[in-house]
Amino acid sequence: MTEDENIIALYERYARAFDELRGKNLFEKSWLDRFTSLLPAGGTVLDLGCGSGEPIAADLASRGYRLTGVDSSQTLIDLCKQRLSGHQWIVRDMRRLPPGRTFNGIIAWHSFFHLNPEDQRRMFPVFSYLSAPGGALMFTAGHFAGIAMGEFGGEPLYHASLAREDYAQLLEENGFRLVAQVDQDPACGGATVWLAQRRT
Repeated sequence: MTEDENIIALYERYARAFDELRGKNLFEKSWLDRFTSLLPAGGTVLDLGCGSGEPIAADLASRGYRLTGVDSSQTLIDLCKQRLSGHQWIVRDMRRLPPGRTFNGIIAWHSFFHLNPEDQRRMFPVFSYLSAPGGALMFTAGHFAGIAMGEFGGEPLYHASLAREDYAQLLEENGFRLVAQVDQDPACGGATVWLAQRRT
């Protein structure tokens, strides 16, 4: 099994440790403010790689949005169900989401970048068919093209990123306009963030 294929099993093995270590102070708030400014009140949000639901899904729920969270870890989804029972939580690989339903917003925060480069490319048509006209899309990526290995629980943790030009082109080709993009935002824990909107 390659390191990118090990991600799903790794997150399930260390699900509770991940939840305990995940920062809950919502340093992402400024970007969530930008994201939600593009959404209708009470709209629907698809959270890809939702983890344990805290802090991002919990913040979106507190703002009145209706959430559908997707994560490959049963343990993390069970935590979401306990914490945010009024929303929909699904155990699934984000790469295996069928068409047929659209959302006012899609967020993939610190999750999408665990996919290998080709799977990342394949996600953009998925983002497109899951987005309602005018829908917002926000995801984090690496700040340089290539593979970057981290670690969790003493095991290798795979990350990958495309070049900035590739993300921009994929957004354009799949019907999105770029709203904002910051590399290694110092006000957001060094995250590299992309925010786009589906054309109507």
